[in-house]
Amino acid sequence: MTSPTDAQGPTATGADLRRGPFRVGDKVQLTDPKGRMHTITLKPGATFHTHKGYFKHEELIGRPEGWVVTNTEEVEYLALRPLLNDYVLSMPRGAAVVYPKDAGQIVTMADIFPGARVVEAGVGSGGLTLSLLRAVGDTGELHSIERREDFAAIASGNVETFFGGPHPAWHLHTGDLADRLPEVVEPGTVDRVVLDMLAPWENIGVVADALVPGGVLICYVATATQLSRTAEDLRASGRFAEPSAFETMVRGWHLEGLAVRPQHRMIGHTGFLITARRLADGVTPPERRRRPAKGAKTERATANGAAADQAVDPAWSEEWTEGSLGEREVSAKKIRRVRREVGKPPEE
Repeated sequence: MTSPTDAQGPTATGADLRRGPFRVGDKVQLTDPKGRMHTITLKPGATFHTHKGYFKHEELIGRPEGWVVTNTEEVEYLALRPLLNDYVLSMPRGAAVVYPKDAGQIVTMADIFPGARVVEAGVGSGGLTLSLLRAVGDTGELHSIERREDFAAIASGNVETFFGGPHPAWHLHTGDLADRLPEVVEPGTVDRVVLDMLAPWENIGVVADALVPGGVLICYVATATQLSRTAEDLRASGRFAEPSAFETMVRGWHLEGLAVRPQHRMIGHTGFLITARRLADGVTPPERRRRPAKGAKTERATANGAAADQAVDPAWSEEWTEGSLGEREVSAKKIRRVRREVGKPPEE
């Protein structure tokens, strides 16, 4: 099969592949009269079938985006290239993806800008990676560090499929963040760090070493216990300004004549985001004045992020795993299947 890059020529870029008429190898999102969406990859000689007829892919190849194609049963489909959020929610995945609503907040709240030097840890299936690469652009630099080789392979396949090939700003590494970060970047040279992992507080020290003064750390965590532990250890480290936390909920609206109302379903809680700014070396953060809550514990975490007395909160002494946080572990069978889908099969 001819790839999108081959169709455009050896100098094609990701931006080129998002413009112009449909080409062989393009992903196309088809919307039927009931609003149902189907995603296909254009291939010579292929057809798109449903129980209500079919049409040949050649009827779209060479047509402009926004074309309406009619199948053999007179069913019309609107053809468009998938937007980034469409692609993220439909792409093959091993690990769960960061939802577009959270990825957008990460890019904005961490102030990730064109040309920025960014480190991402916990790549998963590459959904957030796509948004970060869009934000830093070709002149920026994104170092993505993933512990699992199989997740890294899936993310690589998804990123290359979306951009039509390797992205010039992307550097993918496997291993633990604490070990790999000092190897891939110089101390004090990183503008932003994005952590999507079970226990981000374990890496506060190495992240602080990598960040420039004023740099931003933003962490994506799933539960309130993770959020609390991260906040307390950021304060205890003495190397970051006061952290702030928030979550985002999205509710769609039903638009039909005079029946304009909120939809019955919404994307509620997906995760919490917590951000903090790196202080200059040798600076003591101003003491935050708070009114203590009744029964508040006075024990504080130690400077290296470990709990001063784990007996204060027994939950913090448990092992932080997907299971302990109520998440289902991804099976090896699913990982093998997804790797084949993205063109990165495991070595036998």
